[in-house]
Amino acid sequence: MQPPAPSSAWQVPGFARFWLVRVALTGAYQVLGVAIGWQMYAISGSAFDLGLVGLLQFLPRVALVLLAGSVVDRVPRRDVVAVSMLLQALVAGLLMAASMGWGLQPGRALILGVSVVIGACRAFDMPGMQAMLPELVPQRLLARAIAVAASATQAATMIAPALGGLLYALGAGFSYGLTCAVEVAGVALLLSLPRNRAVAPTRITLHSMLEGVRHIRAHEVILGAISLDLFAVLLGGATALLPIYARDILHIGPWGLGLLRAAPAVGALLTAAWMSRHPIERHAGRLMFAAVAVFGAATLVFGLSRSVALSMLALVVLGGADVISVVIRGTLVQLQTPDALRGRVNAVNSLFIGASNQRGEFESGLTAAWFGTVPAVVLGGIGTLGIVWLWRRLFPALARCDRLE
Repeated sequence: MQPPAPSSAWQVPGFARFWLVRVALTGAYQVLGVAIGWQMYAISGSAFDLGLVGLLQFLPRVALVLLAGSVVDRVPRRDVVAVSMLLQALVAGLLMAASMGWGLQPGRALILGVSVVIGACRAFDMPGMQAMLPELVPQRLLARAIAVAASATQAATMIAPALGGLLYALGAGFSYGLTCAVEVAGVALLLSLPRNRAVAPTRITLHSMLEGVRHIRAHEVILGAISLDLFAVLLGGATALLPIYARDILHIGPWGLGLLRAAPAVGALLTAAWMSRHPIERHAGRLMFAAVAVFGAATLVFGLSRSVALSMLALVVLGGADVISVVIRGTLVQLQTPDALRGRVNAVNSLFIGASNQRGEFESGLTAAWFGTVPAVVLGGIGTLGIVWLWRRLFPALARCDRLE
């Protein structure tokens, strides 16, 4: 007698280890982000430099997007992610050595240089992790599995920045040391998962690298969902400016910076946990537009707030709205993409979505340098609401999207 089919993602062999790898990868990146952001602002005192860190993490992802997607489709995805995590562990070790005075100086040039390496690594590990998930779980559980996987990301985003801020208060080297250790532990877990075969032909050509782009352009719902999130995060993201809010506006120091970075994950984690048990059944497109509108409104409230409690609440609401959009978009992309193209499609998706965080950070840093911190965040929130209004008219098929099937 065959064992009963799993009724939840947690019952699928290997999914729990995959979830822990997501926690390790995201947690290490978050701790690194807190340390780099605070250290850069301490060194230069420049909002522009905070944005420049984000830009230098974004540019390698643009340059490598087509190659990364092709590699993810042609090399076992587990191995691609493992190499990326090992390189990020080496980066964290280098920053730890510099911060502790072991032969290097933790200057502006070093931080900008390692930001390029981090961006290159993220070009490969994000599409690799996204493409691994449909290999692990049956299609009927995919929407729930994406929500559970999002909870891993948000759990790490909630805990890691606060921990990173606490350790940074003891010394930057402690934050970088934790990042290195977590990355290595994540690689060990990752290598215990099955080594899936490559799913696409071995030869890489320009034509084959562009197949993911052609697939997205041919599907209005996918293009609309990805581009909506892209512009919403690009305009509404204020992450790069949180060190300024923590130090100069809310006056809560590095520990408070960690709490601010963790607050969106609190709302996202609670929402993802709810969605893993109560998946969206109807009106997916309308819910996505509503969630992005709430994201923009919460950004506006955060930008104007001078109360720590209200600022934290706005970030919690922002995070909850964001994860609804993430789950809907992720499910649409995975269900409408064949496995042999998932690396290339997810590479473009991660560039549009994940890298839009870095572009949003640069945009926020630039507009803050021009207009001031609060006007930059307020303008971003208003811009996000405008994008929602415009996208409902440009992509009516997305607005009409009903069931995630």
